Parts: sequence; C-alpha cells; structure tokens
Amino acid sequence: MTRRRSAILVLEDGRTFPGEAYGSVGETFGEAVFNTGMTGYQETLTDPSYHRQVVVQTAPHIGNTGVNGEDDESGRIWVAGYVVRDPARIGSNWRATGSLEDRLATEGVVGISGVDTRALTRHLRERGAMRVGISSVDTDPQSLLARVRQAPQMVGADLSAEVTTAQPYVVEALGEHRFTVAALDLGIKRNVPRRLAARGVTTHVLPAGSSIDDLLATGADAVFFSPGPGDPGTADGPVALAREVLTRRIPLFGICFGSQILGRALGFGTYKLGYGHRGINQPVLDRATGKVEVTSHNHGFAVQVPGAGSGAVVPDQVIDTEFGGVRVSHVCLNDNVVEGLRAVDVPAFTVQYHPEAAAGPHDADYLFDRFAELIEGAGAPDGQQSDGRTHSSRGRSNA
Repeated sequence: MTRRRSAILVLEDGRTFPGEAYGSVGETFGEAVFNTGMTGYQETLTDPSYHRQVVVQTAPHIGNTGVNGEDDESGRIWVAGYVVRDPARIGSNWRATGSLEDRLATEGVVGISGVDTRALTRHLRERGAMRVGISSVDTDPQSLLARVRQAPQMVGADLSAEVTTAQPYVVEALGEHRFTVAALDLGIKRNVPRRLAARGVTTHVLPAGSSIDDLLATGADAVFFSPGPGDPGTADGPVALAREVLTRRIPLFGICFGSQILGRALGFGTYKLGYGHRGINQPVLDRATGKVEVTSHNHGFAVQVPGAGSGAVVPDQVIDTEFGGVRVSHVCLNDNVVEGLRAVDVPAFTVQYHPEAAAGPHDADYLFDRFAELIEGAGAPDGQQSDGRTHSSRGRSNA
C-alpha cells in the first residue's frame, strides 16, 4: 500500500496534530469545529453553514458509503477543510457514484487523515472553537502557526452574501398547491424547500440582499429565513428585513441563522458559543408539548434573552418586546441554550436547530406542519389564527 503524503494540523494556540493528506494536497485555514454525527458526512460537507470552517468528524470511520448525486444539500462542498481519523479504503453502497476522497480532491478541499480526533475534540471542548490550519505542503508547525494567527476570525464575519443564490429560483409544491413562501437564502439547504413542497408549499428562494418589495412581489403568504454561516451580529440587512415582515404581520419562520436574525429583530442580543452544537444527536425540549426531541444542529452562535445567563435555566415566561410578547419555545437540555422563539402577538416563530434534518433525525419534522398551520391561521377570514388568537389584516394588503 502506497504511503500517503504527510500533513499537519495546527491550532491557533499552537497545539499540533500530525497526519496524512486526505483529499486535495495543499493548505487551508478556517475555524476548527467538531461534528458528532455518526452518519451524514455528505450532507455536512455540502451544508453552506460550514463555510470557512474546518470540520472534525468525531466518528472514526468516514467515507464508508462513498458519495452519490442525491444527498448534497447545495451545489458544492462548503467546508474549508476536513479532518478524519480512519478514512474508508473502499466506499460500499448501492447508491454510490464515487469515493469521498476523490470528491474532496476534485473540489479542491484540503483534508487530513490519521488524526487523533478524540484528542482534538476534547481539546476544542476545553479550549473552544478556534482558528486552524491544515497543510500538506508546509509541515513546519511554527511556519503554519504564524499564518493561522493571521486568518480571519468567525466573530464579526459577514458571510451570507458569499453563500446565497445569485438569482431567485422556485421549488414547486408537490401535489395540490396550498401556499406560497418567500425564502431568504442566507445559506439554505435543499431539504428545506423539499419539506415545504411535501406540504403543498411553493417556495421562492431569494438572494440574501433582497428587499421587502422583492419578497412581496412573489405573492408570498409567508416568509422563511434560512440557516447560514457567519456572525449574526453582522447581519443588519436581514434584521431590518425581518422587522419589516414583523411590522406587516406576515407569518414568519426562521431556522438556525434565521432564528438569530429574528432574535435580533425582536431586540435580543446574540453571542458566540464556546464550541457550538454540531451533530445529529442533540436533545431539545419543546416547551409547548413537553416532549424531548433528538435534533440536528449546526450553530456556533445563539440568542441571548433577558434572565438567561451562561448555562442558566431559561425563564419560561412572556418577554415584552417592541412586537409584543415572546416566549422561549425550545431549550437545549445539554446546556440550556435558547433553541427556539415564539411570538405571542405576531405570527412568527423560529428554532435554532434543523427540522429539515439532512441527515436525520426526523423528530422535529412537525415544525413544517406548524408553519403551514400558522400560514393557514393567519389567512383565516374570521381573523383567527390557528391557536385562536386574533390578528390584524395581512401584510400584503397593507403594502
């Protein structure tokens, strides 16, 4: 067996991990984060929310099922780099059309294998996510470290414009058309409009810089704010747009980055988590039902609400905002991070995690039904929302 080319991984605090080149030979920089999913590496790699991040897979065996043409969540691989312990020598699956390593090499993704990913993950848990470099062309740790420390940080990074669609496009409803949704693409995954289409929703996916007029021109019954990468504290444009949507009382649903956008629009702050939530095994409490869901996550920032400190239990009470009352609807049971918001007086709600669940689990798929019910209730002729509350006339008629 031919020996692979040597490579090194260097964190910004100087911790160094040796390994071998995996994927493309070269050099890359980004924020080191770890993903705890045992499956779904193809969905992870093609998730735009991982833009400018170097993903460490905690599962030891990666590439076992190869890659295929069906599981991509966007048109390309977005991760800045890839770290695995034991790459599969042969991918075996009836849907496979190629190997993972060949795909990485073809798209120029620099990776490293043979790394002690358990030690690396423990280090990131203790010290927090940080900048990192991988190189298979310069294996001098001090030389690489100097460049790592010159790389941009994730705090303050405005990345939505780098991952959004260049042109609007439409994903048609499956079967009978029920509603039209305008989705602001801040880094949307393909499975979001698919889950909406399965409920009779036609989705108009719009660029991140779209205006309220652009959204209304689609004839939308509701608005969706997508997941995406970067620091929500920089997203002033989408925040202003969300405030317009709330003012016009158009039903709104946001996921992940979209949840942070709504949080800011409501007047809450955001902050960076120590090492974030990334994986498909995160327990979340839905306070409306009392059920605990196992959910898919990919976020390094979170919403800060009044009365909730680091690790403190989030108050289960109505919080007054400019747009009326708001409740924290979902909470992470690992660390009490806010995982969802529900507005009491306007038709809007969000979740911090990923009910589109690509790849899995599907516990939270019902949230797309909840969105459809919100739209249906907001459009009811008797002025009643699906939960019985009254509302004013729809935003489009007031535009």
